[in-house]
Amino acid sequence: MTETLLSSATREVVIGFDQPFVIIGERINPTGRKKLAEEMAAGKFETVVADAIAQVEAGAQMLDVNAGIPLADEPAILATAIELVQSVTDVPLCIDSSIVAALESGLAVYQGKALVNSVTGEEDRLESVLPLVAKHGAAVVAITNDESGISEDPDERFEIARRIVSRAADHGIRKDDIVVDPLVMPIGAIGSAGRQVFRIVRRLREELGVNTTCGASNVSFGLPNRTALNAAFLPMAIASGLTSAITSPLHVEMLQAVKAADVMMGNDSHCASWIARNGDSPAGEATSGRRGGREGRRRAAAS
Repeated sequence: MTETLLSSATREVVIGFDQPFVIIGERINPTGRKKLAEEMAAGKFETVVADAIAQVEAGAQMLDVNAGIPLADEPAILATAIELVQSVTDVPLCIDSSIVAALESGLAVYQGKALVNSVTGEEDRLESVLPLVAKHGAAVVAITNDESGISEDPDERFEIARRIVSRAADHGIRKDDIVVDPLVMPIGAIGSAGRQVFRIVRRLREELGVNTTCGASNVSFGLPNRTALNAAFLPMAIASGLTSAITSPLHVEMLQAVKAADVMMGNDSHCASWIARNGDSPAGEATSGRRGGREGRRRAAAS
């Protein structure tokens, strides 16, 4: 079974088919967060540190770190953010940027084996990111779009993934170190978006044998009660073969849904993690037993 090993200086995390689902905390990202973007651009990282600690305490096994701020010095900001996050948490990081110089800057200061987010099927991206990943012995997120954009045909996205895996091998990057993002589209705009993801994730697992991730909250974009939709989507994606997701661990409903999916998939040995989080006397057990006792007595009396 394919296992993608990531590490910090002191801790390892494995993304794998038979492993507990890995939540990659999404909140250290200034996109859509004006106040955070202003703080990071000004060299203030208090919110970054607070978000890092809060996400790990909530249950994130990894953290995504992004410093995409227009007109700012992204390579320098990203490197500083990574160093600060690694000073206050011990989880592995996903270094997230569309700028190759920023990825290089982040990898230069990173302690451990990082996950690079990301490479696409575009030729210039393949030739600039893959050598960098190989040089630093990192793993990489492979996003299933190319020069033609994002196809609504999951089979076309699968073929882009196959091409990235092949090109990565040319650079000495094994498929164990490739985590494919099938691209989750908003279900409110594309009614088949969920089925598309489930289909491609199954093929990625069964045919390519690669691990997978996604920006899970994209599925609910533009709709009310997004947390409930995300909490329904993730267990279904996990059942299809999804092994990690970039999402927020701060929503209890979603985190519980993921942990319950681990139990149902047999990836929580002896339900130990579930019991540790929820106690060893599940709510409703005593009530169920009493109900069964009453029903048994009624049946006995009737006979």
